[in-house]
Amino acid sequence: MKPFAVCEGVFQVGGPELTAPDDCCIYLVDLGKPILIDAGAGRGMRKLLQNLEDIGYSPRDISLVVLTHCHIDHVGGAPYLAEECGLPLAIHELDAPPVEEGDARRTAASWYGIDLPPLTIKHRLRGEEGEWDAGATLRWLHTPGHTPGSISLYVNNGLYTVLFGQDIHGPFYASFGSDLDAWDASMRKLIDLRADILCEGHFGVVRPASELRRYIEDYLRNYGRL
Repeated sequence: MKPFAVCEGVFQVGGPELTAPDDCCIYLVDLGKPILIDAGAGRGMRKLLQNLEDIGYSPRDISLVVLTHCHIDHVGGAPYLAEECGLPLAIHELDAPPVEEGDARRTAASWYGIDLPPLTIKHRLRGEEGEWDAGATLRWLHTPGHTPGSISLYVNNGLYTVLFGQDIHGPFYASFGSDLDAWDASMRKLIDLRADILCEGHFGVVRPASELRRYIEDYLRNYGRL
């Protein structure tokens, strides 16, 4: 499988079938200023760099790497991107400590048999929402539940509102700091965005808007929240 355009300005460049089996889905948003969303578990970095090159990018083109939460399948590639490529990292302040400390339990690195070295986070996201300039405005929302500092992102490319809702499906464990009540509120917040396309963290792209809504509502039903 090759990297592909989800829609204008949005690409999937990593994931189980694109980089390595234990990677999350990795997305690139470029509507004038490229931003990478998540970094995978780290074992597929060579392939990720090749995928970026195949669609016309090098690491130096990327302005920021946003980590949607602290789990190793999303942050394991961040040390390479930060140290070897010089890319700044952003993560919500509530999920920053496990990454900065290289905590094998809270990042679930021990599940994957991966060592995560302590990382320097340049941008600790605070509060409930914020935004970056990606050529168009890329917004983030604090959507706790899976982890305390989980975030979701969304952007409008002029045609579609694209939602990056990593790990909507959970899972939920005490060791993650999971909170189903908080997750319920987060999912309803995402539904209210009325996005057209969902770029999910492990199950790829969901569209159109009606399927996106059904996808989230199905998980709410599965967990007895709808």
